[in-house]
Amino acid sequence: MNEQKSTYGLIGYPLGHSLSPLMHNAAFEALEVDATYKLFPLKEDELDSFLKNLKEEDSPIFGLNITVPYKEKVIFYLDNLNPYAQKVKAVNTIVVGKDRKLTGYNTDGPGFLAHLTELGFDSKSKRISILGAGGAARAILSVFCMAEEKFEWIKIYDIDYDKAKALVLDLSENLNCQNVEVCQSIDDLNIELSDLLINATPIGLKDSDDVLVEPDLLHANMLVYDLIYNPAETKLLKMAKEKGAKVSNGLGMLFYQGVLAFQHWAEIDLPEIVRNKMKAALEQGIK
Repeated sequence: MNEQKSTYGLIGYPLGHSLSPLMHNAAFEALEVDATYKLFPLKEDELDSFLKNLKEEDSPIFGLNITVPYKEKVIFYLDNLNPYAQKVKAVNTIVVGKDRKLTGYNTDGPGFLAHLTELGFDSKSKRISILGAGGAARAILSVFCMAEEKFEWIKIYDIDYDKAKALVLDLSENLNCQNVEVCQSIDDLNIELSDLLINATPIGLKDSDDVLVEPDLLHANMLVYDLIYNPAETKLLKMAKEKGAKVSNGLGMLFYQGVLAFQHWAEIDLPEIVRNKMKAALEQGIK
């Protein structure tokens, strides 16, 4: 990494819930790198000047993560785009080169896949139901559509049907999204037949949120994966656990995408001891 005091960070809005600084600052400390990771909560009208200022020689910023609602909007400002990010049409990591050129990557999809692998889930010939059609669903759907060993089917539902339809059509331009169906209702997801149910919506962040899924649809032969990690156990996960299903929150995905992002910035493979400190910082953050 750059030898001067350098800054990395997360842009999006709002950012109050983010645990990313804990993870990345733990890595800087473990590597004895004189750098810091900060939150940059940017409103819509602040994004343009912020990204243009990144290209100034005196900018201390050498890398960024991107979260909602800017994962697609930042692409306009980039000088280069990693081939995978080009296919997904979304960016969650920016590397600022020494020449101040901006290169975009997407580590969300690979991070999710890495965590699924850790959980022992293989998507080959599996039936998958996805709730939500936002940026996280885009990354997740893309890695399934790129897999050599194909799933049996994927069904995706969003309260905005046109949004879900547009997502699948958009990804289909570059990826093999056969056997992906956009559903008109949650009932059409066939959750009772699924091997994997993914909640890629923000529903479950608040105690007052209702569970989108009827408990009778959940069963012991499935994995229920909720991308929400704070709270660590949403109502959906609690309900699924009571039905005997295997469950996971999104902390593992956050960890793996963060490791991959850091490696893009640092251009090194992180030693296991550093990864462990990053993971411990995250786990401490949600206690």
